Amino acid sequence: MGLKDLFKKKPKKEDTPEYRRQMAERLAGKHIKYVSERIEGIEEIIGREGALNLRDGEFIVFCAVKGGHEVLFRAKVEELSAWELLSLEGVVLTAPDIEHGGEVRTIIAYYKYYL
Repeated sequence: MGLKDLFKKKPKKEDTPEYRRQMAERLAGKHIKYVSERIEGIEEIIGREGALNLRDGEFIVFCAVKGGHEVLFRAKVEELSAWELLSLEGVVLTAPDIEHGGEVRTIIAYYKYYL
């Protein structure tokens, strides 16, 4: 073992396909209060009252928008980076969005809690 081996970066657990699948499965089925996206430096609400779903290897964010319900965000699980907010009140999702031509987007989905 040489000096180079000591300083090699080990792959982060979050970068593995297994971790991404587990995170997607854990998030699937959660109800969301609203979804926001930072557009040109301003955080905007892009959808309300929806759910996070997992179907056929894709992670889907479905919400009510003006004029009805629609898929706001859809990405392949292997390409999805997801991490929960420190408050545990929501999740940040980043991936190439299939619904928007493969554009890499970052959205924040805030959970809906039932008391």
